[in-house]
Amino acid sequence: MAGGVIAVIIRIIGGGAVLVALLAFSFSTVLAVALHGDGLGTLGSYDWQAVRFTIWQALASTGLSVGIAVPVARALARQDFKGRSLLITLLGAPFILPVIVGVLGLLAVFGRAGWISQGLDLFGLDRLSIYGPAGVILAHVFFNLPLATRFILQGWASIPPDRFRVADSLGAQPWTQFQLIEWPMLRAMLPGTFLLIFLLCLTSFAVALAIGGGPRGTTIELAIYQSFRLDFDLGKASSLALIQFVICGTVAALAILIPLPRNDGHGLGLIHTRQDVQSNRIIDFGFISITAAFLILPLASIVIRGAIHLPELPNAVFAAAWTSLWIALISTSLCIGMALSLALSFARTGQTTQKLVEVVGILGLATSPLVVGTGLFLMIFPFAHPMSLAVPVTAMVNAMMALPFALRVLFPAIRDTYVDYIRLRESLMMSSGTWLWKVILPRLSKPLGFAAGLAAALSMGDLGVIALFADPDLQTLPLMLYRLMGAYRMDQAAAVAVVLVAQSLALFWIFDRGGRRHATS
Repeated sequence: MAGGVIAVIIRIIGGGAVLVALLAFSFSTVLAVALHGDGLGTLGSYDWQAVRFTIWQALASTGLSVGIAVPVARALARQDFKGRSLLITLLGAPFILPVIVGVLGLLAVFGRAGWISQGLDLFGLDRLSIYGPAGVILAHVFFNLPLATRFILQGWASIPPDRFRVADSLGAQPWTQFQLIEWPMLRAMLPGTFLLIFLLCLTSFAVALAIGGGPRGTTIELAIYQSFRLDFDLGKASSLALIQFVICGTVAALAILIPLPRNDGHGLGLIHTRQDVQSNRIIDFGFISITAAFLILPLASIVIRGAIHLPELPNAVFAAAWTSLWIALISTSLCIGMALSLALSFARTGQTTQKLVEVVGILGLATSPLVVGTGLFLMIFPFAHPMSLAVPVTAMVNAMMALPFALRVLFPAIRDTYVDYIRLRESLMMSSGTWLWKVILPRLSKPLGFAAGLAAALSMGDLGVIALFADPDLQTLPLMLYRLMGAYRMDQAAAVAVVLVAQSLALFWIFDRGGRRHATS
């Protein structure tokens, strides 16, 4: 018993050390930037315009993403067709694919030289241009619509089909069924989904860097980048980072305060067999078809164009791929280590403590990665040349950015394992080591593999710190892709995008598949 108490104390101390490190990682780096910039800088009208645009585009992007996701998820929940499972799987692809690849795909379809503009030319109409605010919103919907659809579809999958059959037998009209069965689920699912996607849109950087810009299309993150890269105004960057942190922190706190929806229906993901399915078949397939085309065509355009030009790639792409791989592996190890430490340390604490841990864990989304990276370099500079540490610093920042997602995956799984097996452990007087290796880790195999795959894919496609601090001789695949796009070498950019997509999906599949293979049910 004494050994078990000591083990618990050690775990809590370890988790507390991770929490302290996260807080220091966030606040000390911002403080370092502010001190080197002689305090907080004064913001001009251009900077306040960036703040207003950031909030406005996040609201518009989130509203469109969630608003469209509701009918699409409803259609997928009640219509059965060949390829349905594959389509639902593909809905997760845009979220784990590199942002810069998605932007390149959107330009190939919606840009001035894209497929739609070429079609408009045939009718003598003006070409489209997605640069600026419209493009930023379009890109955010592209990346977040699938995520919103998957979340809301889980809600529909939790509703037992028997409820609809009972409602049909009682003669309830479709609107009545929606009010009594579907709306309570949506009322529980939508607030949390909205706030999470709103937070992702607030902190987006690569989208604004690639197709935003200008007085009307600059986000806070892009303004921070410009303060560093163009003006080297650390004071202004600190002020902008503080504003972003306050906005994102408020949203993150609201997201944590909203209770998770209860899955007490045990719907088992079955198709809802309802009397109104046939009458709504055309409408449902209209939503599904348009959404599938919107998500698949940009990616297909990149694969088709890039595959043709793969032989033209320079040898430097192999070095960039190797660098990206190492950063992703280091970042994934750090991320999973921190997530496991936090989840194991606080799995048996009260709900209030667990929520506080999740709030601290979500700091990665509330803190500007550019400011964190800059702060780390300023702190490192007296002891070593910052450029020589670009890879480990980038990996550290990427790990912190992916931590909220890994924590959300692992925390519930560890908590459920404790609830289901803790009495068995106590009755067998199982040691902490045996409990960890024989019970916890085998049952964490699936979520652990998924979390690791997600962290690796997100790190592989990140274009953040490395874009600010890498020297010309150091390149990752996203940075090489961005530089080729800036030089208007679109054919080579598409080829690099194919390599980046293949490497990202391969890493995700290896980790996720490995977790499923060794899972214990």
